[in-house]
Amino acid sequence: MDHKDKITLSSKALTGIKWSSVSQFGRSGIQFITTIILARLLVPTDFGLIGMAVVVIGFINLFKDLGTSSAIIQSRESSEELLSSIYWVNVAFGLCAMTLTFLISPFVAELYHEPKMSAVLRALSLTFFISGLSILHQAILERNLSFTKIAKIELCAVVSGSVAGIGSALLGAGVWSLVFQSLMITSVTTGLLWIFSGWKPKVMFHWHEVKAVSSYSLHLTAFNIFNYAIRNADYLLIGRYLGAQDLGYYTLAYNILLFPVQNISSILGRVMFPFYSRIQSDNVNFRSSFLKVAGAVSLITFPLMLGVIAVNKPFVLTVFGEQWKPIIVLINILALVGLWQSIGGTVGGIYQAKGRTDLMFRWGVAAGTIVVISFIIGLKWGIVGVASAYAISTTMLMYPNFAIPFRLIDLRMSELGKILLKPFLCSLLMFITLLILRTFMPAGVSNGLNLGILVPAGIAVYIMASWMMNKNHVQEVLSAIGFKML
Repeated sequence: MDHKDKITLSSKALTGIKWSSVSQFGRSGIQFITTIILARLLVPTDFGLIGMAVVVIGFINLFKDLGTSSAIIQSRESSEELLSSIYWVNVAFGLCAMTLTFLISPFVAELYHEPKMSAVLRALSLTFFISGLSILHQAILERNLSFTKIAKIELCAVVSGSVAGIGSALLGAGVWSLVFQSLMITSVTTGLLWIFSGWKPKVMFHWHEVKAVSSYSLHLTAFNIFNYAIRNADYLLIGRYLGAQDLGYYTLAYNILLFPVQNISSILGRVMFPFYSRIQSDNVNFRSSFLKVAGAVSLITFPLMLGVIAVNKPFVLTVFGEQWKPIIVLINILALVGLWQSIGGTVGGIYQAKGRTDLMFRWGVAAGTIVVISFIIGLKWGIVGVASAYAISTTMLMYPNFAIPFRLIDLRMSELGKILLKPFLCSLLMFITLLILRTFMPAGVSNGLNLGILVPAGIAVYIMASWMMNKNHVQEVLSAIGFKML
């Protein structure tokens, strides 16, 4: 790949990150507003039924396309025989998933003691078949880094779903308005992907083509299933042994800290995987690109995590109220998890782009087992014990979590350390300043005013520290997304 091609590819990746951000936050905003409106038109039971159905749909969706789309993105060249064969595999899986959901729906309804659940699940099962018709079309767009098109498609789909959901709710459809919303989003997405992808499947199927990517795709699917189980193990254990109230505290603290981290990881992972796949044989460019991504993430997440710890008490009491006071200590602990995960979550693209999903799966099983064992040990000390176990095990696993995939691109840990050091020091300076301000804050100052003083002060200190200690890095990141510093 020559210099001009590298510049073009990098430009596409940056554009992809911008549009993926627009799509992610745009959809979240539209869905949030839609939920508020629907909450006034529907009853809690309607949302409860959909919530129950989503558990089943979400689990079956884990198997999705069995990782074949990622295999297409990772491959540098794909024959028409491979693409068409994979397409028909996805259609067949969508049909099987729809049929399975349709058949088990009465048993799920009986399990929940909700007779309406059967019909709701059967209607939602159509989403598997509909989405199966366009999974490969989206993979092709992602491989080509066509995230501008994808963002527009997703935004159109979520707007259409909101109109369908609110319109049917106004007509008295009840829980079915939520079903129609989901079906509309899936249908519009599929239709627009077919229109804008520029690819049409041929009526052909070659098993040897599918078999050639099966090892990659199946290892990836196995990792996703195991990872899903691990990420929900703490919820399951707390709910089973400590009760709903403790789970409520833990869930809120977890979401406050890790939701923004996961959003950032989702945006970057979606764009960087196809980008890395395009440069998979160029380790020099691969290393440079990865370090730039890790550095950019640290500029956002490091001050965010340390800042939340510094303002934890006024933040919780002002935003959530006195009844949520127990989550303050959880925030302090889980912030450490968020700090490591914000950077650790970026290594998945290395495994996938290098075609080593087998290695990713093996490491995932080993690391996940250690984390779950730590949860079980931590239960003895309640939710604080579970959160502490999570933080300790994450810290212990930090080195191998990076070192193993780094071998695939010949990247040294010291190089990552150099990139992360200055953002960490700037964040630490902000953190210490906020602790000093809190110490000398007058006793009579309300939590709201306290928060109103600390947040702007923390932002100002971090910006000034970054300007003095890390100016070149900040300028590079801002310049890449179209902003200039004086």
